[in-house]
Amino acid sequence: MEEEKKNLGESSFGIDPKIAGLLCYFLGFITGLVFYIVEKKSKFVRFHAMQSIVVFGGIFVINLILLFIPLLGIVISALLSLLGIVLWVLLMIKAYQGEYFKLPLAGDIADKNS
Repeated sequence: MEEEKKNLGESSFGIDPKIAGLLCYFLGFITGLVFYIVEKKSKFVRFHAMQSIVVFGGIFVINLILLFIPLLGIVISALLSLLGIVLWVLLMIKAYQGEYFKLPLAGDIADKNS
């Protein structure tokens, strides 16, 4: 893992891969999608883009479903949104530090598709 951290490659965007990795999370799954589609060179950036799509896209879909459950859905949605904010900050920090920080399930999906 240390070797991967040192050799992040070059980004298709012409910016530091750590900055590109951070930006994958900036607007949730939207920036994740943009970076995943455009990035061709850096496996590091593609990993973080896919993880962003899976995590924040999943939270978005679950929150949409919870809208149809009165009261309990609102409470669960609020807790899920709080978790989303914590994950958002954590994942941006880890990407900026140059880490392949894998969340359970989402990280495995991202690893297979990057």
